[in-house]
Amino acid sequence: MDATQVLAAGQQGLYLLLMVAAPVLLTVLVVGLLVSIFQAATQINEATLSFVPKVVAAVAVLGFAGPWMMTTLVEYLQRTLQAIPAAVG
Repeated sequence: MDATQVLAAGQQGLYLLLMVAAPVLLTVLVVGLLVSIFQAATQINEATLSFVPKVVAAVAVLGFAGPWMMTTLVEYLQRTLQAIPAAVG
């Protein structure tokens, strides 16, 4: 296994990480932005008001996109484990 193959495997892993994490991160980002705008407009500075909607949104996205995330990660792991014999010998 040469350096090119190692870099390609690392790049593929990072891309998969970004692809799987993006739905949750983007949802929490948008919800946090909306809650911050609401807090700034109403001058309500309650800590739970910014935390609870983010958690609810993250759980909802995980419930919706969780099976896709798990399938994607399992397929990547299977491909990686099946590529080990070819990389070693």
